Amino acid sequence: MVRGIQAELANVSYTEFRLLAFPGLQESTRHFLAIPFFCLFVMIVTANSILIYIVKSEKSLHSPMYMLIALLFAVNTAGAINILPRMVLSFILGATFISLTSCLIQMFFIYAILIFDCNVLLMMALDRYLAICYPLRYADLMTNKLLALLVLVSMLRSVFVVTPVVILASRVSFCRSNIIGHFACEHMALMRLSCGDISRNKIVGMLLRSLTIIFDVSFLLASYSQIIHTALKITSGTIKHKAFHTCGTHLIVIIIAYSTTLSSSIVFRVAKAASEDVHNLLSVIYLLFPWAINPFIYGMRTKEIRSSLLKLFWRKCVGLASTNKKR
Repeated sequence: MVRGIQAELANVSYTEFRLLAFPGLQESTRHFLAIPFFCLFVMIVTANSILIYIVKSEKSLHSPMYMLIALLFAVNTAGAINILPRMVLSFILGATFISLTSCLIQMFFIYAILIFDCNVLLMMALDRYLAICYPLRYADLMTNKLLALLVLVSMLRSVFVVTPVVILASRVSFCRSNIIGHFACEHMALMRLSCGDISRNKIVGMLLRSLTIIFDVSFLLASYSQIIHTALKITSGTIKHKAFHTCGTHLIVIIIAYSTTLSSSIVFRVAKAASEDVHNLLSVIYLLFPWAINPFIYGMRTKEIRSSLLKLFWRKCVGLASTNKKR
């Protein structure tokens, strides 16, 4: 009878899990982590929202390049909202419960947002390619219709890449434990709890990630090789400097996004013996760091955005001073 009960328990698949971020830390230490990550959430949402508002309110910024930058900020905000509130709550409460369905939904949005983030970077590379290599035809080529089509294709690409991974994950039995030693429902963090064969999940996940990265890097190398080749031929020093400065800002964002993702992926597969806390820290870096730093990179390095930001603060300060004088 005992063996029968054990066999029955072994076949039980959990449908509710506990998200336990940084499980290696003491409970008291983990509670204090709620403060910096809450501040990080506020910073990401506030900084990205302010710059979205600036691009929206300034008519001089209503061009494809700045619209794509605003789209990148919107994706950053969506990513933070998808992950950080539950993460902060887990630090405060010690752990948060999440159903398998909600976990799979969060997993879908995590990876869909990440891929869409990369898609926006590809669209920005295409925009810079057309602007620098075909300046006289740029307005005719980079139309709002084309921009809308690119956004739609990017959304469909994100869905098509992520959906097979989530569907395969939904068919796995999870009987090892119901505690996810992570702050979010990452694919491999959930797969560690599986009690069946997940070789297909690993192969499909690695294949889709590899194909996506190969395509993205190939497209970026092809476009930027043409951009640099054309920019070097520009005789005007001012125009050449502006072209390299704009592309330099974009390249910094690209390097941060892809280097953090690749580093996390490599470490996860090579250093399998690393603790869950190490994998949590790497996930924080590749998920949250780009979303936090992107608005500051564009805010500091893009003259038009920086000028509009200073104008906004100046108007607010003048308005506040006028209100105080009336009182």
